[in-house]
Amino acid sequence: MNFCNCYKGKKVLITGHTGFKGSWLAIWLKYLGADVYGYALPPNSEQDNFVSCNLKDEINHFEGDVRDGEKLKEYFKQIQPEFAFHLAAQPLVLYSYQNPVSTFETNLMGTVNFFEAVRQTSSVKVAINVTSDKCYDNKEWVWGYRENDPMGGKDPYSASKGCSELITASYINSFFKNDDSCLVASARAGNVIGGGDWAMDRILPDYFRSVKDNKKLLLRNPYSTRPWQHVLEPLSGYLHLGSTLLLKGRSFIGGWNFGPIDTNNYSVKDLIDKILLKDNKGGYIIPDQIEKLHEAVLLKLDVSKAVNLLNWEPVLNFDETVSFTVSGYQDDLYHTDNILDQRIKQIKLYTFKAKEKSIIWAT
Repeated sequence: MNFCNCYKGKKVLITGHTGFKGSWLAIWLKYLGADVYGYALPPNSEQDNFVSCNLKDEINHFEGDVRDGEKLKEYFKQIQPEFAFHLAAQPLVLYSYQNPVSTFETNLMGTVNFFEAVRQTSSVKVAINVTSDKCYDNKEWVWGYRENDPMGGKDPYSASKGCSELITASYINSFFKNDDSCLVASARAGNVIGGGDWAMDRILPDYFRSVKDNKKLLLRNPYSTRPWQHVLEPLSGYLHLGSTLLLKGRSFIGGWNFGPIDTNNYSVKDLIDKILLKDNKGGYIIPDQIEKLHEAVLLKLDVSKAVNLLNWEPVLNFDETVSFTVSGYQDDLYHTDNILDQRIKQIKLYTFKAKEKSIIWAT
């Protein structure tokens, strides 16, 4: 009875369900017995997790842009969901340099439109806005950022995520603070990896594309440190947060960090070296010098609030995180006829490991 059986038979609406995390969330919710509805742009490619898992035929799929507020509100009105998860976003740092206007339009007004739709749909009991660890004003210090640290962002993507958090806080204080009929929170996660992610300018998709093409990967930021976590880790946090809000109420509204334990902060090079130990088909080159746009070198999250107040904690260590990830990409590359079944197997294995650790949401 995972997540206190809160999602079984319930209508759950996901914006951005065609994206990497959104598609995995849709799979997990379907596995939990939820009636899943998705509102998103079409997937980017035939390799995307949404396509390879044939989710168009597995859930209620609707194509729409979160920048179209009226269309989004109409979809909420039609579906009357009980849970709403907002994952629709422009998710890439480098793309945000090339397209800052559309990044801000999607990540700011998309958030506003989501909360306007929630506000006008009385059926919604829980609404969660999923942002990013990059929402914080990153000083690149050695300490993890806590939920009450200032928002910020030097690049357009990071700034847009900081703004999305400010929008969430504004809606909570202006419209939801004294309204127990709908409970609102935000969820901030670190660098998420796993099978099914084939976006451009991300280290793991770039690596496995190079493997597929029998080329060596050019490591753009080999010594940048990130809080790597398998996609199921933050999703367990989002789902646990949603069920806790429903069952325990407003003391759990607001912002929450979901990331790995501090010892899972490894460099890009460390990550690829670990992958090569498990899947030695690729390789990489570190350039002597490369001109690049600003990207954070050091970024950590402090997950103490989630651990102590939500009783949530990461399930996988770094070695298991890499193993789950490599297995997922091997499914993508070599087992293309049953990807959805393989994803569900990983969810079952992850849940089994959580039960072994007596983690509360899995019991």
